[in-house]
Amino acid sequence: MDALSYDASHDASFAPATPRALATEAVHAGRDDLAALGLHAVPLDLSTTYPSHDARAEAERIDAFATTGARPEGPPVYARLDNPTTARFETALARLEGTESAVAFASGMAALTAVLLVRASMGLRHVVAVRPLYGCSDHLLTAGLLGTEVTWTDVAGIADAIRPDTGLVMVETPANPTLAEVDIRAVARACGSVPLLVDSTFATPVLQRPVEHGARIVLHSATKYLGGHGDVLAGVVACDEEFAGKLRQVRFATGGVLHPLASYLLLRGLSTLPVRMRAASASAAELARRLSADPRIARVHYPEIGGAMVSFEVYGDPHDVIAGVRLITPAVSLGSVDTLIQHPASISHRIVDEDDRRSAGVSDRLLRMSVGLEDVEDLWRDLTEALSARPGRPAAEGAVRESRSAVR
Repeated sequence: MDALSYDASHDASFAPATPRALATEAVHAGRDDLAALGLHAVPLDLSTTYPSHDARAEAERIDAFATTGARPEGPPVYARLDNPTTARFETALARLEGTESAVAFASGMAALTAVLLVRASMGLRHVVAVRPLYGCSDHLLTAGLLGTEVTWTDVAGIADAIRPDTGLVMVETPANPTLAEVDIRAVARACGSVPLLVDSTFATPVLQRPVEHGARIVLHSATKYLGGHGDVLAGVVACDEEFAGKLRQVRFATGGVLHPLASYLLLRGLSTLPVRMRAASASAAELARRLSADPRIARVHYPEIGGAMVSFEVYGDPHDVIAGVRLITPAVSLGSVDTLIQHPASISHRIVDEDDRRSAGVSDRLLRMSVGLEDVEDLWRDLTEALSARPGRPAAEGAVRESRSAVR
C-alpha cells in the first residue's frame, strides 16, 4: 500500500485488539495504518481516476461491485465509485457509531435520498415517520418526489401504521427544532422487522449510539457537528455492510459522492468531536437554565441527554431577537464552533405546511440556537441584550411585561 492509498477491505488489520474509549476512537479511527505508511497526518487523495494496465482485472472488480456494492479490493478505480480519503472517514464514523459500515454522501439530504431509493428498489415505498423532522426531510417525504408514501404518526401509533409495503420507520431524536426526544429502544420494538432510521445529527455518537438501542440505520448531516467548523457540506449513513453495499450502488449511479477534501475536513473534525460537544453542551445547559428563569421567555426546550442545542419561545417578537444579536450569528445550520441562531418557522421549517409545522410544536415564536465554543458570559450578554431590543431602541421593562401578558 503506498502512502496515498487506503484499502478499506483491509481495515480489520488496523482495528484495535481491545475496545477503546470514544474519545480515543475519535482521534485514531480511520488513521490506524498511518504509522505503517510512514505518515502522521491523513493523506488527501484528490484523484478522479486511477491508472490500470489490467483491463480484465478492472472488469472483474467492477462486476463484483455491481453485484454486491462492496468496495473493490486493491487500488481505487474511479472517484465516483470510491475514494481512499472518504473511505477513512467512513471507517472512523462506523467505529464511533458501532456499526459495520458507513457510507458518505454530498449532503445529509443526499444520504436520506439514497436510503429511500434503496428501500423503494425493493418495492418498499411506504415510510412511517414521526414529526418533527428537519424541514427538508419532512418535505422530501411529504412531497412524494421519490415516489415515497408517508404516514405521519406519534410514537404510540408506529406499530399500527406499519403496512406490508413499509420499508422504513424514521425518527429524529433530539428532534429539529423542538429537541423532542423519543425512546429509541421502544420505537425499535414497535418497528418489528421494519428497519428503524434515527436521524442523530443533534446528538452525535458522543451523546447516543442508536444501534445500541435497536436502530438499524443512523443518519447524520455531517455538515453539522461531525465537521464542526461550518466549512464542509456532507451526509453519512451508518449501518450494516449489506445495506451499505446497496447505498454505495445508489451513490455510484446517482453521483451524490462526497468530495475528498470534505472527507479530509470531516476526519479532522471527528478528532475534536468529543471535546467540542462536551464544551458546547456545558454552555448550552447553562444558557437553558438562565433562559428558563427569564421573564421574557415563554418556554425553553433542552433535551434530557444534553447537547449543544437550545430552543426557546419568546413572548415578544422573535424577529427582533434575530435582528438584535451581535456576537451570536443569525444564520441557518448548526454545529459550528460559533453560536448560531435562527427562526425555524421562517427558514429551516418554512417548507413544511403551516398546520403540520405548528402541530409538531414548531410555533411562530420559537427560536433555535446552536451553542458554540465562546465564553458563556459573552453569549448570555449578547442574548439578553437582543431579548430586550426593539428596532431602533431598547425595550422598557414594562413593555416586556405587557407583551408577556398579551400573549398569554
